[in-house]
Amino acid sequence: MSTPYRPKTTLEQWRILQAVVDHGGYAHAAQVLNKSQSSLNHAVAKLQDTLEVELLEVVGRKAQLTPIGETMVRRSRQLTSLVTELEQLAVNLKQGWETKITLAVEMVFDRQLLVPVLHEFQQLSRGTRLVIEDTVLTGSIEHILDQSADIVITHQLPKGHVGEPISGYRLDLVVSKEHPLAQQPGPISADELSQHLQIVIRDTAKKPIEVEGWLKSEQRWTVNHFNESLQLVQNGLGFSWLPPHVTRYADNLCFLTLAGSSKRSGSMYLTLPKGDTTGPCARMLYQLLIKELI
Repeated sequence: MSTPYRPKTTLEQWRILQAVVDHGGYAHAAQVLNKSQSSLNHAVAKLQDTLEVELLEVVGRKAQLTPIGETMVRRSRQLTSLVTELEQLAVNLKQGWETKITLAVEMVFDRQLLVPVLHEFQQLSRGTRLVIEDTVLTGSIEHILDQSADIVITHQLPKGHVGEPISGYRLDLVVSKEHPLAQQPGPISADELSQHLQIVIRDTAKKPIEVEGWLKSEQRWTVNHFNESLQLVQNGLGFSWLPPHVTRYADNLCFLTLAGSSKRSGSMYLTLPKGDTTGPCARMLYQLLIKELI
Protein backbone atom coordinates (compact mmCIF):
# COMPACT_ATOMS: atom_id res chain seq x y z
CA MET A 1 0.00 0.00 0.00
CA SER A 2 1.49 3.36 -1.04
CA THR A 3 2.05 6.12 1.48
CA PRO A 4 -0.51 8.96 1.15
CA TYR A 5 0.94 12.15 -0.28
CA ARG A 6 1.45 14.89 2.30
CA PRO A 7 1.40 18.49 0.98
CA LYS A 8 4.59 20.44 1.61
CA THR A 9 2.98 23.83 1.20
CA THR A 10 -0.04 25.53 2.80
CA LEU A 11 -3.01 27.44 1.41
CA GLU A 12 -1.95 30.44 3.48
CA GLN A 13 1.42 30.56 1.69
CA TRP A 14 -0.27 30.52 -1.71
CA ARG A 15 -2.76 33.20 -0.67
CA ILE A 16 0.08 35.41 0.54
CA LEU A 17 1.95 34.95 -2.75
CA GLN A 18 -1.21 35.84 -4.69
CA ALA A 19 -1.70 38.96 -2.55
CA VAL A 20 1.88 40.12 -3.14
CA VAL A 21 1.35 39.73 -6.89
CA ASP A 22 -2.13 41.28 -6.94
CA HIS A 23 -1.20 44.33 -4.82
CA GLY A 24 2.13 45.07 -6.43
CA GLY A 25 4.48 44.15 -3.64
CA TYR A 26 4.94 43.19 -0.01
CA ALA A 27 4.11 46.57 1.50
CA HIS A 28 0.64 46.93 -0.03
CA ALA A 29 -0.15 43.24 0.45
CA ALA A 30 0.77 43.53 4.14
CA GLN A 31 -1.71 46.39 4.55
CA VAL A 32 -4.50 44.48 2.81
CA LEU A 33 -3.88 41.26 4.78
CA ASN A 34 -3.25 43.15 8.03
CA LYS A 35 0.05 41.33 8.50
CA SER A 36 3.62 42.52 8.93
CA GLN A 37 5.72 42.84 5.82
CA SER A 38 8.39 40.61 7.35
CA SER A 39 5.87 37.78 7.87
CA LEU A 40 4.91 37.95 4.20
CA ASN A 41 8.57 37.92 3.16
CA HIS A 42 9.16 34.89 5.36
CA ALA A 43 6.09 33.01 4.00
CA VAL A 44 7.09 33.52 0.35
CA ALA A 45 10.76 32.68 1.05
CA LYS A 46 9.74 29.46 2.81
CA LEU A 47 7.43 28.58 -0.09
CA GLN A 48 10.26 28.99 -2.56
CA ASP A 49 12.66 26.99 -0.40
CA THR A 50 10.13 24.17 -0.02
CA LEU A 51 9.45 23.96 -3.75
CA GLU A 52 13.10 24.60 -4.62
CA VAL A 53 12.09 27.02 -7.39
CA GLU A 54 12.24 30.81 -7.66
CA LEU A 55 8.75 32.30 -7.83
CA LEU A 56 9.58 36.00 -7.44
CA GLU A 57 12.51 38.09 -8.51
CA VAL A 58 13.28 41.69 -7.57
CA VAL A 59 13.49 44.06 -10.51
CA GLY A 60 14.50 47.50 -9.29
CA ARG A 61 12.39 47.94 -6.18
CA LYS A 62 9.53 45.73 -7.33
CA ALA A 63 9.05 41.97 -6.94
CA GLN A 64 7.94 40.32 -10.18
CA LEU A 65 6.93 36.77 -11.01
CA THR A 66 9.39 34.53 -12.75
CA PRO A 67 8.10 32.39 -15.65
CA ILE A 68 7.81 29.49 -13.20
CA GLY A 69 6.08 31.79 -10.72
CA GLU A 70 3.48 32.83 -13.32
CA THR A 71 2.55 29.20 -13.93
CA MET A 72 2.43 28.33 -10.23
CA VAL A 73 0.34 31.36 -9.26
CA ARG A 74 -2.13 30.70 -12.07
CA ARG A 75 -2.62 27.11 -10.92
CA SER A 76 -2.70 28.09 -7.24
CA ARG A 77 -5.68 30.37 -7.89
CA GLN A 78 -7.70 27.32 -8.94
CA LEU A 79 -6.78 25.65 -5.66
CA THR A 80 -7.65 28.56 -3.37
CA SER A 81 -10.86 29.20 -5.31
CA LEU A 82 -11.97 25.58 -4.87
CA VAL A 83 -11.26 25.71 -1.14
CA THR A 84 -13.23 28.95 -0.81
CA GLU A 85 -16.18 27.40 -2.65
CA LEU A 86 -15.97 24.28 -0.47
CA GLU A 87 -16.01 26.29 2.74
CA GLN A 88 -18.89 28.43 1.48
CA LEU A 89 -20.80 25.29 0.53
CA ALA A 90 -20.55 24.07 4.13
CA VAL A 91 -22.02 27.37 5.32
CA ASN A 92 -24.82 27.15 2.75
CA LEU A 93 -25.72 23.57 3.69
CA LYS A 94 -25.76 24.51 7.37
CA GLN A 95 -28.28 27.22 6.50
CA GLY A 96 -30.52 24.67 4.71
CA TRP A 97 -29.45 25.56 1.15
CA GLU A 98 -30.22 22.62 -1.17
CA THR A 99 -27.42 20.62 -2.82
CA LYS A 100 -29.73 19.94 -5.80
CA ILE A 101 -33.02 21.25 -7.12
CA THR A 102 -35.19 19.98 -9.98
CA LEU A 103 -37.00 22.19 -12.47
CA ALA A 104 -39.57 20.27 -14.53
CA VAL A 105 -40.51 22.02 -17.77
CA GLU A 106 -43.11 20.94 -20.31
CA MET A 107 -41.66 20.51 -23.79
CA VAL A 108 -44.22 22.89 -25.26
CA PHE A 109 -42.54 25.71 -23.33
CA ASP A 110 -39.85 27.64 -25.22
CA ARG A 111 -36.57 26.97 -23.37
CA GLN A 112 -35.03 30.13 -24.82
CA LEU A 113 -37.17 32.10 -22.36
CA LEU A 114 -35.27 30.47 -19.49
CA VAL A 115 -31.79 31.51 -20.61
CA PRO A 116 -31.70 34.97 -18.93
CA VAL A 117 -32.97 33.43 -15.69
CA LEU A 118 -30.41 30.63 -15.76
CA HIS A 119 -27.58 33.13 -16.28
CA GLU A 120 -28.68 35.00 -13.17
CA PHE A 121 -29.30 31.81 -11.21
CA GLN A 122 -25.78 30.56 -11.96
CA GLN A 123 -24.33 33.59 -10.18
CA LEU A 124 -26.56 33.14 -7.12
CA SER A 125 -26.87 29.35 -6.81
CA ARG A 126 -24.02 28.91 -4.29
CA GLY A 127 -22.99 25.65 -5.89
CA THR A 128 -26.46 24.06 -5.95
CA ARG A 129 -26.83 21.62 -8.86
CA LEU A 130 -29.79 22.27 -11.13
CA VAL A 131 -31.57 19.42 -12.92
CA ILE A 132 -33.92 20.42 -15.75
CA GLU A 133 -36.35 17.67 -16.72
CA ASP A 134 -38.46 17.54 -19.86
CA THR A 135 -42.07 16.63 -19.16
CA VAL A 136 -45.03 15.91 -21.42
CA LEU A 137 -48.76 15.94 -20.64
CA THR A 138 -49.55 14.10 -17.40
CA GLY A 139 -45.84 13.80 -16.61
CA SER A 140 -46.07 17.37 -15.33
CA ILE A 141 -49.07 16.56 -13.14
CA GLU A 142 -47.23 13.56 -11.72
CA HIS A 143 -44.27 15.76 -10.71
CA ILE A 144 -46.69 18.08 -8.91
CA LEU A 145 -48.68 15.37 -7.11
CA ASP A 146 -45.57 13.34 -6.17
CA GLN A 147 -43.57 16.47 -5.27
CA SER A 148 -40.72 14.95 -7.27
CA ALA A 149 -39.70 18.38 -8.62
CA ASP A 150 -39.08 21.64 -6.77
CA ILE A 151 -40.52 23.85 -9.52
CA VAL A 152 -42.82 22.86 -12.40
CA ILE A 153 -43.75 24.76 -15.55
CA THR A 154 -46.97 23.15 -16.76
CA HIS A 155 -49.99 23.82 -18.94
CA GLN A 156 -52.36 22.18 -16.46
CA LEU A 157 -52.70 22.20 -12.68
CA PRO A 158 -54.17 19.34 -10.64
CA LYS A 159 -57.19 20.14 -8.52
CA GLY A 160 -56.20 21.88 -5.30
CA HIS A 161 -52.93 23.27 -6.64
CA VAL A 162 -52.26 26.87 -7.58
CA GLY A 163 -49.72 28.44 -9.92
CA GLU A 164 -48.64 31.75 -11.39
CA PRO A 165 -49.83 32.25 -14.99
CA ILE A 166 -46.89 32.86 -17.35
CA SER A 167 -46.55 32.98 -21.13
CA GLY A 168 -48.91 30.68 -23.01
CA TYR A 169 -48.22 27.86 -25.44
CA ARG A 170 -49.35 27.02 -28.97
CA LEU A 171 -49.19 23.90 -31.12
CA ASP A 172 -49.58 24.00 -34.90
CA LEU A 173 -50.74 21.14 -37.09
CA VAL A 174 -47.93 20.42 -39.56
CA VAL A 175 -47.00 17.99 -42.35
CA SER A 176 -44.32 18.06 -45.02
CA LYS A 177 -45.08 19.89 -48.25
CA GLU A 178 -45.04 16.51 -50.08
CA HIS A 179 -47.55 14.87 -47.73
CA PRO A 180 -50.99 14.06 -49.22
CA LEU A 181 -52.69 16.28 -46.61
CA ALA A 182 -50.67 19.26 -47.87
CA GLN A 183 -52.32 18.85 -51.28
CA GLN A 184 -55.86 19.12 -49.89
CA PRO A 185 -57.59 22.46 -50.51
CA GLY A 186 -59.34 24.11 -47.58
CA PRO A 187 -59.59 22.98 -43.96
CA ILE A 188 -58.92 19.31 -43.14
CA SER A 189 -61.71 17.45 -41.35
CA ALA A 190 -60.95 15.48 -38.19
CA ASP A 191 -62.12 12.29 -39.91
CA GLU A 192 -59.75 12.84 -42.83
CA LEU A 193 -56.90 13.58 -40.44
CA SER A 194 -57.50 10.35 -38.55
CA GLN A 195 -56.78 8.34 -41.72
CA HIS A 196 -53.12 9.37 -41.67
CA LEU A 197 -50.15 8.56 -39.47
CA GLN A 198 -49.82 10.79 -36.40
CA ILE A 199 -46.44 11.39 -34.73
CA VAL A 200 -46.95 11.96 -31.00
CA ILE A 201 -44.64 12.74 -28.09
CA ARG A 202 -44.44 10.17 -25.34
CA ASP A 203 -46.20 11.12 -22.11
CA THR A 204 -43.46 11.22 -19.45
CA ALA A 205 -45.73 10.08 -16.61
CA LYS A 206 -45.18 6.63 -15.12
CA LYS A 207 -48.92 6.06 -15.51
CA PRO A 208 -49.96 8.29 -18.44
CA ILE A 209 -53.55 9.37 -18.81
CA GLU A 210 -54.86 10.88 -22.03
CA VAL A 211 -56.83 13.92 -20.95
CA GLU A 212 -56.31 16.23 -23.92
CA GLY A 213 -58.03 14.35 -26.73
CA TRP A 214 -55.24 15.28 -29.16
CA LEU A 215 -54.67 11.76 -30.39
CA LYS A 216 -56.93 11.73 -33.43
CA SER A 217 -55.39 8.94 -35.45
CA GLU A 218 -55.55 5.18 -35.16
CA GLN A 219 -52.18 5.07 -36.90
CA ARG A 220 -49.78 6.44 -34.35
CA TRP A 221 -46.01 6.50 -33.85
CA THR A 222 -44.57 7.66 -30.54
CA VAL A 223 -41.25 9.47 -30.08
CA ASN A 224 -39.50 10.99 -27.08
CA HIS A 225 -38.96 14.55 -28.23
CA PHE A 226 -40.35 17.21 -30.56
CA ASN A 227 -37.14 17.21 -32.62
CA GLU A 228 -37.65 13.52 -33.45
CA SER A 229 -41.23 14.24 -34.43
CA LEU A 230 -40.13 17.15 -36.60
CA GLN A 231 -37.59 14.99 -38.42
CA LEU A 232 -40.20 12.36 -39.26
CA VAL A 233 -42.71 14.98 -40.36
CA GLN A 234 -40.17 16.71 -42.59
CA ASN A 235 -39.55 13.39 -44.31
CA GLY A 236 -43.22 12.97 -45.14
CA LEU A 237 -44.02 10.21 -42.63
CA GLY A 238 -47.03 11.75 -40.93
CA PHE A 239 -48.55 14.79 -39.22
CA SER A 240 -47.87 16.22 -35.79
CA TRP A 241 -48.79 19.07 -33.45
CA LEU A 242 -45.61 21.11 -32.89
CA PRO A 243 -44.84 24.38 -31.06
CA PRO A 244 -43.42 27.40 -32.94
CA HIS A 245 -40.03 27.22 -31.18
CA VAL A 246 -39.53 23.79 -32.79
CA THR A 247 -40.73 24.68 -36.29
CA ARG A 248 -39.31 28.23 -36.36
CA TYR A 249 -36.27 27.41 -38.50
CA ALA A 250 -37.53 24.23 -40.13
CA ASP A 251 -38.05 23.96 -43.85
CA ASN A 252 -40.29 21.76 -46.02
CA LEU A 253 -43.29 22.22 -43.70
CA CYS A 254 -46.93 22.87 -44.49
CA PHE A 255 -49.15 24.32 -41.74
CA LEU A 256 -52.62 22.80 -42.00
CA THR A 257 -55.95 24.28 -41.07
CA LEU A 258 -58.16 21.82 -39.20
CA ALA A 259 -61.90 22.34 -39.56
CA GLY A 260 -63.10 23.90 -36.33
CA SER A 261 -59.62 24.22 -34.78
CA SER A 262 -56.28 24.70 -36.52
CA LYS A 263 -54.26 25.33 -33.36
CA ARG A 264 -53.98 24.02 -29.83
CA SER A 265 -53.20 26.74 -27.31
CA GLY A 266 -53.53 27.62 -23.66
CA SER A 267 -51.88 29.06 -20.60
CA MET A 268 -48.71 27.93 -18.83
CA TYR A 269 -48.28 28.00 -15.07
CA LEU A 270 -45.36 28.17 -12.69
CA THR A 271 -45.91 26.21 -9.49
CA LEU A 272 -44.12 25.00 -6.35
CA PRO A 273 -45.27 21.40 -5.70
CA LYS A 274 -43.73 21.33 -2.19
CA GLY A 275 -45.47 24.51 -1.09
CA ASP A 276 -44.25 25.86 2.25
CA THR A 277 -41.54 23.20 2.50
CA THR A 278 -39.79 24.47 -0.64
CA GLY A 279 -36.11 25.13 0.06
CA PRO A 280 -34.44 28.58 -0.13
CA CYS A 281 -32.55 27.95 -3.37
CA ALA A 282 -35.68 26.71 -5.17
CA ARG A 283 -37.61 29.73 -3.89
CA MET A 284 -34.89 32.02 -5.17
CA LEU A 285 -35.06 30.44 -8.64
CA TYR A 286 -38.87 30.62 -8.51
CA GLN A 287 -38.71 34.38 -7.86
CA LEU A 288 -36.24 34.86 -10.72
CA LEU A 289 -38.61 32.98 -13.05
CA ILE A 290 -41.58 35.09 -11.96
CA LYS A 291 -39.60 38.31 -12.52
CA GLU A 292 -38.64 37.23 -16.06
CA LEU A 293 -41.74 35.39 -17.25
CA ILE A 294 -44.65 37.40 -15.86
